[in-house]
Amino acid sequence: MAPLSELSITEIPVLDKGFVKLVDHMGSDLSVVNAARVSFGKRKEAFDEGDAKLIRYLAKHEHTSPFRHTALTLHVKAPIFVFRQWMKHRIGSEFNEISGRYVVFPDDEFYVPEVFRQQSKDNKQGSFGEIAEEHKGPAAAAFLQACKDSVRQYKALLDMGVCKEQARCVLPVGLYSEVYWTVSLQAAAHFIRLRTEGHAQWEIQQYAHAVAKVVEQVYPVSLKALLESEIG
Repeated sequence: MAPLSELSITEIPVLDKGFVKLVDHMGSDLSVVNAARVSFGKRKEAFDEGDAKLIRYLAKHEHTSPFRHTALTLHVKAPIFVFRQWMKHRIGSEFNEISGRYVVFPDDEFYVPEVFRQQSKDNKQGSFGEIAEEHKGPAAAAFLQACKDSVRQYKALLDMGVCKEQARCVLPVGLYSEVYWTVSLQAAAHFIRLRTEGHAQWEIQQYAHAVAKVVEQVYPVSLKALLESEIG
C-alpha cells in the first residue's frame, strides 16, 4: 500500500470553497486479486498483467466481493444540498459530519454559483444553460443577500443566547459542511458512476470527478474495470 506522501493527488479543490481530500486508505489493486485467490490458498507479493486480467474478469462477471476488501477515507467539504444527495450512497460506506450543535459556523461559508442555470423544460429535477442575461446580476445579488441575511440572523440568535442546535435551523442548504467518508472501492465506483452521469446535478458531478481522481491514484486498475463494467 503506497503511503499518502507518494501519491500525486491527495486533495482536490471543488466549487468555490470545497475540497475532496484523501485521509487514509487500505489495500491496493493487489489486495483485490489476493482476496480473490485466497479461495485457492494462494497469495502474490507483486502485481502484474495477469492480475490486471483477473480484475477485469472479476468486474465483468460480477464477482464483487474482492473489491470490498479495500477502503478509503476521504475528508470532504461541500454544500449541505450536495451532501443530501451524497448520503443516499450509504451501502458500503459511512459518514461522520461536522455538527452545528458543537461549532459556530463562520460568516461566509456558503456556496455562491458562478452560473445560474435555467429550469429544465422536460426534466422536473434538471437544469440547462444559463438564465437570461438581464437576470444574471439580480439573481446573484438576491442569492448572496439571502445567504448573508440568514447567517446574520443566525449570529443574532446566538448573541441572544439561543442554543446552537436551534439557531442553525435558519441557515441555508448552500452552507458548507464537512464530512469524513469511509467507503469500499466498489461503493466508491458506484458513486462515481452515478454522480458523474449527465443527469446528476452539476455541483455533485464536480465532486464525483474529484473523487474519481483520488480513487484512481490508489486503485487504478480496479476502478477502471468497475467503471467499464455494469456493476460499479
